[in-house]
Amino acid sequence: MFNFENLTVYKKSLEFSILIYNQTKSWPKDELFALTNQIRRAVVSVSLNIAEGTSRTKKDFGHFLDQSRGSCLEVVACLTIAKGLGYINEVDYNKCYNIAIELSKMLSSLKKSILV
Repeated sequence: MFNFENLTVYKKSLEFSILIYNQTKSWPKDELFALTNQIRRAVVSVSLNIAEGTSRTKKDFGHFLDQSRGSCLEVVACLTIAKGLGYINEVDYNKCYNIAIELSKMLSSLKKSILV
């Protein structure tokens, strides 16, 4: 097992990815190579940056955590657009949004803890 697989934030990012993939399954097919693709790439990037960052120095890992957090915020922007277009309802939007907040806080906390 790799070290990153034990990180709570990594596990949460995987849950977030699965949630977003499931949410986007019902989005219009004409969005498959646009908004659907963008949000999926962004949410996967959260996990990938955590994983890759663990193989680097602490300073570099902090940078990768920043990238993960940025991708998390990108997901929120995509969700907001999707909500405006009627692709996601308020309840599902709020569920995703709240997980994004939690994940963002976890990423920030982990960065602070490794750079002490």
